[in-house]
Amino acid sequence: MSNLKRHLSNLIGWKTKRKIVVIESDDWGSIRMPSLAAYERLAKQGVQLGLGDAGRYNLNDTLATVDDLTALFETLQKHKDSKRNPAVFTAVSVVANPDFEKIQQHKFQEYFYEPFTQTLEKYYGNSAAYSLWKEGIQNKLFVPQFHGREHLNVAAWMNALQLNDRDTKLAFDEGCWGINNKHPFGVNYQAAFELTDAKELEYQRFVIKDGLVLFEKLFGYKASFFVPPNGPFNNALEITAAEAGIKFMSGSKIQNESLGLGKTRRRFHYLGQRNRFNQYYLTRNCFFEPSQPGLDWVNNCLSEMVIAFRWQKPVIISSHRVNYIGVLNESNREKGLMQLKELLTAALIRWPEIEFITSAELGEIITTPVK
Repeated sequence: MSNLKRHLSNLIGWKTKRKIVVIESDDWGSIRMPSLAAYERLAKQGVQLGLGDAGRYNLNDTLATVDDLTALFETLQKHKDSKRNPAVFTAVSVVANPDFEKIQQHKFQEYFYEPFTQTLEKYYGNSAAYSLWKEGIQNKLFVPQFHGREHLNVAAWMNALQLNDRDTKLAFDEGCWGINNKHPFGVNYQAAFELTDAKELEYQRFVIKDGLVLFEKLFGYKASFFVPPNGPFNNALEITAAEAGIKFMSGSKIQNESLGLGKTRRRFHYLGQRNRFNQYYLTRNCFFEPSQPGLDWVNNCLSEMVIAFRWQKPVIISSHRVNYIGVLNESNREKGLMQLKELLTAALIRWPEIEFITSAELGEIITTPVK
């Protein structure tokens, strides 16, 4: 994005003179590539695993281990704001993954899921990583909010499995789905709320309600902020989320609302925008993806922060889980955390009055009348 577009995109919406910094990190709780061995087997069978930005997920991204979380928390803890609060991730999380074994037992005619905590135990053999999730919440370093029940378009995936789509089935046999996302229905499997048909809206309503119940069960509090996976979302689902306790929605500043049958409708969003269900939109204005090659992510993000603060906007940074995962590729985690340290250190030197807060806290500030 050019600097002119960055300036223009920060003009509209809620303003503040405070130097607020929110870091939203998507995809926590979701599976991606189970192992390097799985990656290699799929590659040998000719499954397209993605190039460039798409490929970095399959090469690096999976469920976070104890080592991943420990290293991330240590980095956040070392960077304190003007109020002595550490940097904090709003961990935009899913709460479930497919139960591959049960789906296969039922010959792909019925869908089953498991809480992500069960997936963690299957991957790593214990609940130590989940204990760290709870420790991160307690210490306000890592505070989950809602990304959906799964990071998966269940309808499109199950239809492809029932048709025995080759690449989809090969990935299923390895316990994953997020291959190169070229599917028989033109739907990205990662886009949980993209519609192939408007009839799917009723199931998507159930997924949101069901996922939010599981979220509260796992974390002990209700989610108030919702980031639909990969962006596609039909706005008829806003009321479902609102009735289940979602007060704040995330959306692209230009949203292509999914209508089904490949049709979309353009919607515009801005920070603090209120919809008819009294929900408020939070829109991201800075991006930090150090696992994606080809850009100086530290200086690029700092430049975006300068522009946001110039227009009296809080900084809302988008930074996906993939940047901080080392179990498949340890150097990926080392690189991501090193650059995160550089970014936080430089930001605190330039703006010592910075306040690190979560997305939900920002939403509450926006919606609280100034006395």
